[in-house]
Amino acid sequence: MLRGGDADDNELGEFLRARRAALDPRRAGLASSGGLRRVTGLRREELAQLAHLSFDYVA
Repeated sequence: MLRGGDADDNELGEFLRARRAALDPRRAGLASSGGLRRVTGLRREELAQLAHLSFDYVA
């Protein structure tokens, strides 16, 4: 049974955030928006776009 707030959920979230942060959007072929980014690396929406997935599956 999956429940929110479990330690495993936090570890998985931390792992995914670290992997996204390590990726450079320009090297992934994404155009620069020209503005400041609130996060380092790829946003969830950008990851979904590159993987050809719905954002709902990545969020």
